Amino acid sequence: MNEQWIQTFRTEIGDFKGTISAFRQGDIDKKAYKGISGGMGSYAQRDPSVHMLRLRMPGGRLTVERLKFLAETVERHDVRRMKLTTCETVQLHDLRGEQVPAIMEEAIGSNILTRGGGGDNPRNVMCSPLSGVQPGEAFDVMPWAEAATEYLLSICRDIRMPRKLKVAFCNGADDSVHSAFRDMGFLARSDGAFALRIAGGLGNNHRMGVLVDEAVPPRDVLYYLKAMIDTFCAHGNYQNRARARTRYMQETLGPDGLKDVFLANVAAARAAGGLDLEIAPVPVEKAGEGQLTHARAIPQKQPGLYAVEYHPIGGALPPEKPAELYALLRDMPQAECRIAPNETIYIINLTAAEAQKVLDATADGAETVFERSVACIGASICQQGVRDSQGLLQAAVAAVREAGLPDGALPRVYISGCPSSCGAHQVGAMGFQGCVKPVDGKPQPAFKLFLGGSDALGAARFGEPAATVLERDIPALLVELGRAASALGWEQWSAGHGDELNAIIAKYA
Repeated sequence: MNEQWIQTFRTEIGDFKGTISAFRQGDIDKKAYKGISGGMGSYAQRDPSVHMLRLRMPGGRLTVERLKFLAETVERHDVRRMKLTTCETVQLHDLRGEQVPAIMEEAIGSNILTRGGGGDNPRNVMCSPLSGVQPGEAFDVMPWAEAATEYLLSICRDIRMPRKLKVAFCNGADDSVHSAFRDMGFLARSDGAFALRIAGGLGNNHRMGVLVDEAVPPRDVLYYLKAMIDTFCAHGNYQNRARARTRYMQETLGPDGLKDVFLANVAAARAAGGLDLEIAPVPVEKAGEGQLTHARAIPQKQPGLYAVEYHPIGGALPPEKPAELYALLRDMPQAECRIAPNETIYIINLTAAEAQKVLDATADGAETVFERSVACIGASICQQGVRDSQGLLQAAVAAVREAGLPDGALPRVYISGCPSSCGAHQVGAMGFQGCVKPVDGKPQPAFKLFLGGSDALGAARFGEPAATVLERDIPALLVELGRAASALGWEQWSAGHGDELNAIIAKYA
């Protein structure tokens, strides 16, 4: 990252200390503070005396250097709550005001920057978590995700977009990063180019992205990023924040009109020049050794090397875990962690013996598909939240364990505490969105149930609302559904027993 840019960021951190102080003293209200703090990657929590700080991890890369910083930060600042996010970042919670700028400053030395982590900014650039090691991938897209990050961070203070911009790079093996419906989704092709979809998104008025180019040259990626920002700034809605996401340009311009405007901006950016990329993936040179068979050990495309899957329930990373992982990985050449959009951590480039050590250190994680469910931080922490999504998931996991349901009886569930879709509730076979439900004229805590979503590569679809269920009834609903599906497994049972599925849901709706 450009040293001049880093110095500018340090100056901004210094200014932000005064902003936090003014907020603490009541000189700045919540709305004004949020407008400033979001651009620095921080928000006040529901208890405004404590704060969240979002650590950008470009491409989800939690390198050994960054892991060491995280471990030291937990100890130095007594961090007791951390959260993996669906945008491949790490959030630190319950921080005192004075800790926030201190950690921002300390993080720079480990190449962790928080600028633009929230607010109307380009957000953390996402990448397939197993890029570079995954069998069946087109090519390793991580270098382009990191180059896109540097470019977007370098210009973020010079642009004023209507809202945030989410960019994802998919390696072509699966689409866990949801390139089909991001603001910009680059999909690697076997011929070395990218297919690009733009102006997709979850939430209200959810849309699949518009396919605007099937053969983007990798060297031209930054021109396409610039063109998207130019298009969004020219045609996004600055008057109504609820309609200020890129997907609404599909309505105002029409899909074909949007494509024409965007490609014209690409041509203009190319004509101006100066953004060519000359980068290439760095091959894994580590020699594989040994063999290992384990449900959480994934063979890499490099013979004899493995990735280990670790999913802390609810994405709630235990405070002691960064130190435990660092103590292991610092002596394992080329090993690093990758944060996935489903709140999983993959530890990659491990020999069989190294993988076994990591498996032992991560045995506290999820054990079944259902326990790998996704949940946002929820209303007990988030000011925007409506329902406690973390509390619901914990209750549901406890109920399913007590019922003794076999693995596969229930799918991975996605839980958002409000319509903001931070838990990506529309992408899974089953999802929940926090809301209220009138009962005898009184509003009660509830969730909308969504069914039928998928993020499968080439077959993405959004889940649709099926019912509204009281929060207290959801664990029982899940247990009854799981018992019905136990013999066949969720995927086969739900596809062939729609009437029974609907009848069970109706009992709770």
